[in-house]
Amino acid sequence: MENYYDCIIIGGGIAGLQAAIQLGRYCHQTLVIDSNDGRSNLCNRYHNLLGWPEGVSGEELRLSGKKQAMRYDVQFVADYVISAAKQDQGIILNTKSGECYQCKTVLLATGIKDHLPSFPELIGCLGISVYICPDCDGYEVKDSRVIVIGRGEAGANLACTLIHWTKDVVYVDEEMKVLPTKTKRKLQELELTYKNEQIEKVFVEEKSQFKGIELQSGEVVYANHCFLALGGNKVQSHLAEQLGVYTTENNHVLTNHRTKETNVENVWAAGDLVAHSEQAAVAMGEGVQAAIWIHKRLLV
Repeated sequence: MENYYDCIIIGGGIAGLQAAIQLGRYCHQTLVIDSNDGRSNLCNRYHNLLGWPEGVSGEELRLSGKKQAMRYDVQFVADYVISAAKQDQGIILNTKSGECYQCKTVLLATGIKDHLPSFPELIGCLGISVYICPDCDGYEVKDSRVIVIGRGEAGANLACTLIHWTKDVVYVDEEMKVLPTKTKRKLQELELTYKNEQIEKVFVEEKSQFKGIELQSGEVVYANHCFLALGGNKVQSHLAEQLGVYTTENNHVLTNHRTKETNVENVWAAGDLVAHSEQAAVAMGEGVQAAIWIHKRLLV
């Protein structure tokens, strides 16, 4: 049947590509549908992955992963899945371009959409001098001044977390609301600099080196590193919900911890879509884990 596959992977990020490689090596007919706007496209350098001591960009990982999967006859299409439904003949997927695909099993690897500030010049800095995840990149600001651009308690909590690596933290709260007394007291106890003010502009050198910000008051704050904690990240779980998959209160998908299968038979999930620590290494592990159990199901 045309457009029918053993497995369709929705999302060609870290988890999706790792699963594709594994399923290709099992010789299953596998298709990856990717809209090419996932968060791994934005990371210019992952610093904490085994085998990459100097770091590796998301683009490089994605390109090499796609080439590796294609060696095993995995197919790729650039498109966006707008609807998913289970029917007697399997799972039906409809895309933005008007295509309809069918498969016996599906892996959801649609990830998270980050809430980024409205300064496009920061995009080239992501992963190099501007960061989102302290677990990934806290070490990069060790003993250095760092500006946290955030909102409310999300930004305050990140600023406090960074104290593990550096004492010179400036938290700029763009939300401009009154923080709870307990939170303000914690910032004071840790001797963090707190500014409740909008940012007028950011300073970047050579497209990737963050240098500081100018506040609306005209004050300029210099630093070579910045963390973002604006909250409001969007978990891309709409397809999971269409299929009847259970999700958490914050919209992450629930899976079997061993198999990564959801509560809906033949529907798996992996990567940042699933409730975990949002690490590239974890996404790889979940991708291959899901693929192993998809293979077992396809043998039945």
